[in-house]
Amino acid sequence: MELLNGKEKMKREISIYFILFAILSLLGGVMFGILGAFQFLMPVFFNWIPFIKSRPLHVSLVIAWIFLSSVGGIYYYLPKYCNVTLFSGKLQKIHLWIFVITGFGVIISYLVGYFGGREYWEFPPILAIPIIISWLLFGINYFKTVFTKTEPWPVYLWMWGTGIFFFLFTYLESNLWNFPYFRDHLVRDITVQWKSNGSLVGSWNMLIYGTAIFLMVRISNDDSIAKTRLAFIMYFLGLTNLIFNWAHHIYIVPNAIWVRYIAYGISMTELLILGKIIWNWKRDLTKALRDFHILAIRFIVASDVWILLNLTLSILLSIPAINIFTHGTHLTVAHAMGSTIGINTMILIGSCLFLIPDITKTQFNLKQSFSISIGFWIMNIILLFFWVALIFAGYHKGYMVVEDKLVFQVMMAKIQPYLAVVAYTGIGIFAGILMIFAPVLKLIKDYIR
Repeated sequence: MELLNGKEKMKREISIYFILFAILSLLGGVMFGILGAFQFLMPVFFNWIPFIKSRPLHVSLVIAWIFLSSVGGIYYYLPKYCNVTLFSGKLQKIHLWIFVITGFGVIISYLVGYFGGREYWEFPPILAIPIIISWLLFGINYFKTVFTKTEPWPVYLWMWGTGIFFFLFTYLESNLWNFPYFRDHLVRDITVQWKSNGSLVGSWNMLIYGTAIFLMVRISNDDSIAKTRLAFIMYFLGLTNLIFNWAHHIYIVPNAIWVRYIAYGISMTELLILGKIIWNWKRDLTKALRDFHILAIRFIVASDVWILLNLTLSILLSIPAINIFTHGTHLTVAHAMGSTIGINTMILIGSCLFLIPDITKTQFNLKQSFSISIGFWIMNIILLFFWVALIFAGYHKGYMVVEDKLVFQVMMAKIQPYLAVVAYTGIGIFAGILMIFAPVLKLIKDYIR
């Protein structure tokens, strides 16, 4: 028994390191995002790390936050709550070290100006190899673990497995540009690149939304949430969007017209999700307010509000007549930020607030809970101003390009006030995140020491 407890503790410690590096990645990613926002206003601002470096640092660190926190949670939740034994703690360790060492390699390559990749993955392509290996190890560990489960899987196990498989598939796809067959044909290259990136976002959404459903099950102690017919219908709807929804990114690419029709049709199926959210709004709101004192639940509730806002924006951006004005503008950035911060980060913070006290066996004291609560409100309120400023900047930019035919310099000068709001509200979002994670980092530090 003592030996088993020692092994269990070892696994928990590895999970907590995933979360520690995830939080540090988020803080670094937001800092570089703020730096990039001010460099958009003043190109000579902080020339030691120019915009060409600050932007990929921001993107890569935020993506690292998403994956590290998702994967760390899954590694902990599987043996602790899913009635299975993790296939290999050794593979889990190797996964962590490959991820961390590769992450440092990515950061260093950006800082010294050594690029070579594409959107989201602007680091040298050679660093894609350890990333692929780490996800293969994760996939082996996950499926070897869950295939021992004899009873029907709850929907979140399906979602986690789907996210792992499709990340590997789409990440390999996003590196096809290294082959001349794709790189030397412009239309083919753009199509595959944006197809893979669109589906890749869907893959990490599967990991995150599966985590959200898991948290709702654990906090409510109601397993039926993850086993209903409706839960699986929504899962398959999300899977369909993951596979086909990408094509609205390439309306402007001269592809076959049926590709655009399918993309538009699939995008409009999101109206079903939107309708369900609105239909259940009153019931969900009543239940949420009842459980609002639970810190993790607050962030799940916030993500639900942001899903409503951002899904509405996403559906509008998928309409071709609107997409021609918005494609490549700050409206696209608003959608990306609303998803990454408002939905994904809120869910993952909720996971951290559930997981860390569970690992450390230490609850947040009154002062720490107050800090997290204040950070929650600061982050969400300021994020709303940040999001709206991006929408207005994108709307005016799109209109000025399509209708007014303004040159780039004049157009950018006209949207400067909105970009200033984005930069300064970014500082407020960072302050809210710091207030949330300061108590979490304290628990982690005490546990490790």
